[in-house]
Amino acid sequence: MSVIFESTIKMVEGSGEDWYIELKDTVDDRVEICKDLAEYSKKVEELGSDYGGNIDEVRWIKNDSVPLPIMDAIRFEMSKLQREIEVETGKPLIDKES
Repeated sequence: MSVIFESTIKMVEGSGEDWYIELKDTVDDRVEICKDLAEYSKKVEELGSDYGGNIDEVRWIKNDSVPLPIMDAIRFEMSKLQREIEVETGKPLIDKES
């Protein structure tokens, strides 16, 4: 059994700037709504704990309604969070050889 999470970036209905991430555990179809990346990180950790922290893949999806400036801001925040985690753990999150 592969543990795969789907992370879909969506816009809050009726908003031009508020976004969220819909996190889906494809093994049991649980869905969590995350209002920011800090909440997303926490929810991934919580869901992943059901599998001993072994997540095989995270699939990222962007809803068509998400404008480019919002995606740029999210990417920037993700990059910043990645650097913080790498400094804290002392190892890269992404295998550079793959």
